[in-house]
Amino acid sequence: MVFFVLLILIYGFTIFGNLLIITVVSYSESLQTPMYFFLVALSISDLMLTTTIVPNTLYIILNKQQVMYFINCLIQYYFFGVSECSECLHLTVMSYDRYLAICSPLRYATLMEPGFCRKLVFLSWLLSLSVVLMEVLSICMLKFCGFNIIDHFFCDLFPLLELSCSDTSMVQTEIILLSIPVLVLPFAFIIITYIFIISSILNIPTITGRQKAFSTCSSHLTVVSLFYGTLFSSYVLPTRGKSVNVSKILPLLYTVMTPLINPMIYSLRNEEMKTALRKFATYILASFRVG
Repeated sequence: MVFFVLLILIYGFTIFGNLLIITVVSYSESLQTPMYFFLVALSISDLMLTTTIVPNTLYIILNKQQVMYFINCLIQYYFFGVSECSECLHLTVMSYDRYLAICSPLRYATLMEPGFCRKLVFLSWLLSLSVVLMEVLSICMLKFCGFNIIDHFFCDLFPLLELSCSDTSMVQTEIILLSIPVLVLPFAFIIITYIFIISSILNIPTITGRQKAFSTCSSHLTVVSLFYGTLFSSYVLPTRGKSVNVSKILPLLYTVMTPLINPMIYSLRNEEMKTALRKFATYILASFRVG
């Protein structure tokens, strides 16, 4: 019950934090920039991720188990996969935005015009929906026989493959290949852009200028490190030697904790966001007084 109450509180704060970011960015005229447009897209991915996982997990905690139809399990995995892939791609787009803002400030307004920003977000969602759909169709081709019990708190990839009585080597190879455009290449792109960003920041002559430039991308870099760190720990590092509890705790970090922490990082470490939050709070309080 302690874990149930803790998880439901985390879920509530996650929903509130991400909805608050979406609302404040939509309300504030000073935040109508590409960076905050992409932040809204990231918050939507976080909402989708945590809502796909947490309510079902709360049910499992109360009832010790849950019986789920195979199609429902695949639907949960599909939306989980789409939200994870979209988050990877949104973080990549945000790194490109920071790269242009710091390394090519004179061309930034021309290149990151609203129509182009919308296309980047649309393509991120389209690629995520398509790649994960191909993964799910491949899993559907496998045979599942016997008494299937997933020793996990949601329908994740590896627990699903372990239940199959078919040869899963081809499916695993296909999933690895499909992960290249949504995981490997985006991560490599982020690394490359931040090499150029850090190099440009170090070339700024004044300390104040360097601090201001770094503050504009420090929040994004923190989120990237947290998200990819837990993701790679779960899916890339060898699973041998990991206990069952560790295999469950690591996914808990990026499915529950990351969507909770992201709004905090962007709110507490961003002066523009804090100013907009104060103005929004003042507006809400004034509305209540008038009412």
